[in-house]
Amino acid sequence: MLTEKIGTNAGIIYAALGNGELNVKALKKTTKLAEKDLNLGLGWLAREGKVKFKEVDGELFVRLA
Repeated sequence: MLTEKIGTNAGIIYAALGNGELNVKALKKTTKLAEKDLNLGLGWLAREGKVKFKEVDGELFVRLA
């Protein structure tokens, strides 16, 4: 199901952020996820309170909470 895929992608994103903060472009490159899958996974993690976001000069950065 789609929910399982989103959860799996969230795990991939979470693991990638274990090395520190990344901007969304670098996170996409690191995880090799399609933009849609990356956004769904980030939403999942944000809803669970596992990631924090910050915007610097129009660029979005993500880190583990």
